[in-house]
Amino acid sequence: MNNRPNNLSRPNLATPSSIKEIVVTVIFVIAVTALFDLAIPRSLVDGQSMEPTFQDADRLVISRLNYLIDRPQYGDIVVFNAVDPRDAERGIMLIKRVIGLPEDTVEIRNQQVLVNGVMIEEPYIYEACSVFKCQDETWNLGEDEYFVMGDNRNHSNDSRVFNAVPFDHIIGQVILRYWPLSSVGIITR
Repeated sequence: MNNRPNNLSRPNLATPSSIKEIVVTVIFVIAVTALFDLAIPRSLVDGQSMEPTFQDADRLVISRLNYLIDRPQYGDIVVFNAVDPRDAERGIMLIKRVIGLPEDTVEIRNQQVLVNGVMIEEPYIYEACSVFKCQDETWNLGEDEYFVMGDNRNHSNDSRVFNAVPFDHIIGQVILRYWPLSSVGIITR
């Protein structure tokens, strides 16, 4: 038995026009992309300072969120705003590996890197550091300062040149390589 009165019909649903649907979809995609880039920006490797870990033109995904919860740790690969004011004005960002944490003493002795007096294991470096690039020197890091170095020590401008990187210059941690396709993968310490 039908309890519905005969004079009531089903309501008509408004069907959006094709153009309106396309415009709304495009705006949605742009908004999602912008929010994604704010939280997880992408970066392009430019140069050889991180070889063999990264090659020139590798494309990476950076997580800004990791350092909202935690701080950089030994071995993290970070992207940061240049410390040199001239490079910072031009918006230059660098990518390096964290070697020293706040309050650490980083030392280069006989082309070896020591942190707090202990020589660190570095299976990721490209080649042994030359005497000209790794001269004996010591850096005492302050609060919220990080010592960073490229994996290709003989071809890297890093904390040996521009000193420690303040935490507020660090943009995020490299978490994924997405190009070239043959090297796609998650980046770990």
